[in-house]
Amino acid sequence: MRAPLTVKGAQRLRTELEELKSVKRPAVIAAIAEARAHGDLKENAEYHAARDQQSFIEGRIKQLEAELSNAQVIDIATLDVGKKVVFGATVDLADTDTDEEKTYQIVGDLEADIKHGLVAISSPVARALIGKHEGDVIVIDAPAGQREYEIVGVRYEA
Repeated sequence: MRAPLTVKGAQRLRTELEELKSVKRPAVIAAIAEARAHGDLKENAEYHAARDQQSFIEGRIKQLEAELSNAQVIDIATLDVGKKVVFGATVDLADTDTDEEKTYQIVGDLEADIKHGLVAISSPVARALIGKHEGDVIVIDAPAGQREYEIVGVRYEA
């Protein structure tokens, strides 16, 4: 199965890939060349650090290329599902006990970032939300126990 990605998420990954290829890869190659010029490579910490960095960069490039080639990019602006929660939805939740509000967007696993409110489609939060509608109450298993939230808004933003 192809991993879903939003258009915005795919663009973020392409931007990271381009930076790795055009900026970071040439910089680490130059750092390796400079460290080599310092002589004995066995005890040259700069050389070994640069080689480790190069290995990381090349691994990340391969990972991003594979993920992007296997991803299914979904343009959420074209979805017409009304107020039903599906992939790509931005959902406003209100804690039924505290009235504290949270906003999450359901995205692909590759682009999830909880600090920015992007939850993976495979996460417990997303699984609790998928298929529900505005006005529904859901229960999410949190580390501190079960929390009950009301879905107060569902929208699809590009």
